Amino acid sequence: MVEIRKVGICGSGLMGSGIAQACASSGFETTVYEVSRAALDKGFAGIRSSLDKFVEKGKLAAADRDAALARLKPSAALEDLAGCDLVIEAVVENMDVKRALFGRLDGLLAPHAVICSNTSSLCVIEMAAATKRVDRVAGLHFFNPVPIMRLVEVVRTIETSDATIASLTAFAERLGKRAVHAKDTPGFVVNRLLVPYLLYAIRVYDEGLASMEDIDEGMKLGCGYPMGPFTLLDFVGLDTTYYIAEIMFDEFKDPMFAPPPLLKRMVLAGRYGRKNGKGFYEYPAS
Repeated sequence: MVEIRKVGICGSGLMGSGIAQACASSGFETTVYEVSRAALDKGFAGIRSSLDKFVEKGKLAAADRDAALARLKPSAALEDLAGCDLVIEAVVENMDVKRALFGRLDGLLAPHAVICSNTSSLCVIEMAAATKRVDRVAGLHFFNPVPIMRLVEVVRTIETSDATIASLTAFAERLGKRAVHAKDTPGFVVNRLLVPYLLYAIRVYDEGLASMEDIDEGMKLGCGYPMGPFTLLDFVGLDTTYYIAEIMFDEFKDPMFAPPPLLKRMVLAGRYGRKNGKGFYEYPAS
């Protein structure tokens, strides 16, 4: 097993900053790499705001917030990740970009270091193939919002070693997360089950069975879900869901993964969900 003490995060967007916050709050020295200084500043502002909210709600002591912030190091130089025992990639969902990054990390990191992707749908072994450490590459898929959601999917490729999986499982536990293990296939556990449910909800609505509001209420009150499918679609992002569904359909050729025409039309119309204020529902700017 690898003893993980220093962690690197590639990407300071919503997921990257959330993972960085979780790592720093759990005692890990954490370096966050981003190509843009403006993006770094935005990501760190989000982390500070999130930690402040935990303090305001009495869920975190001010001293612990300050200690977490002190463990965080922003960087616009990839070389600053050289001393990390684990690097988690959370950049754009583009295989070419990820493979290029993995290749650079492989030449930079010590032989023992582990490289992980936070991808929710792409093939992890394809990223690993850009390195010479395929046994020390895996998926480590967090859920949004990372500081609150307790689940992490630890994804084993056909080359990932038992020692790497054990190290990542222990790491997830140190973050206060519950690790579930999955094979390297699109969607892993959660999205493999969730995406067909969301897509079918769109089909049911488009067929006129019930209103969005009643479908949402039905699944909340009838199944005990915290939010209905259309509220969840808006939260995840319609563009993100469409992208994941296309990857899964391309892999499995199963009609249940095919994006419904309504979803495609909404994405083409720029209705992405909460992120831009318009999805299945509308979210006026506060």
